[in-house]
Amino acid sequence: MPVGVPKLPYDMSESDEDEEATWVDLYNRLYRERALFLFKSLSPETANQIIGLMIFLNIEDCNQEQFLFINSTGGGVMHGLAVHNAVNFVLPDVHTLCLGLAASIAAFILAGGSQTKRIAFPNSRVMIHQPTSAFMEGYLGEVLMDTNLVLKLREEIANFFVQRSHKPFWVIFEDLERDAFLSPEEAKVYGIVDSIGLEGLEGLNGIVNSIGPDSLGLDSLEFASIGRDD
Repeated sequence: MPVGVPKLPYDMSESDEDEEATWVDLYNRLYRERALFLFKSLSPETANQIIGLMIFLNIEDCNQEQFLFINSTGGGVMHGLAVHNAVNFVLPDVHTLCLGLAASIAAFILAGGSQTKRIAFPNSRVMIHQPTSAFMEGYLGEVLMDTNLVLKLREEIANFFVQRSHKPFWVIFEDLERDAFLSPEEAKVYGIVDSIGLEGLEGLNGIVNSIGPDSLGLDSLEFASIGRDD
């Protein structure tokens, strides 16, 4: 039996006189708090949804930081490049957070977050490799064009990791030859993330508090606190 997405009240009016809240689903409520999610393989629909949300939130308030949570096996390279470009296009800083797995082009997006604001949670994994292409039956010229595109994309991705990791190009190029799984500590050394866990991430507490029982007036709901117990 599928579990439905719960609805939460959200006050969209700025007037104190109108106290009636609009009920929206959980994800729309989180989007309003600038929490975005890449929780599936990147397809045109997934990439366009994330990009559209980022641009909308940028227009609505270009000063509030955005948070992109990642648990993805990757997907289409061009779709991932589009999301990566959007992360660097919007004016506010974009936190990228790996919750479970950031593989393939999802690791590229994770590394593309704002400097000092890229995070891998404990027990998460990051996987990098070279872009692949499934050759279809066709003319030789089409196959060669596809091959050249993949080689150019591989060089672009390698150069990006060179900039972030400060490793020699040949080291990155060899690492991309295979599926390289990195622990959070290894991803930090590699330059893909800046920190492990929630150290220095004050903005995330603001998201939790904004949808907590006190702000919603829902004493019956229980929300798990994010962070460690002292």
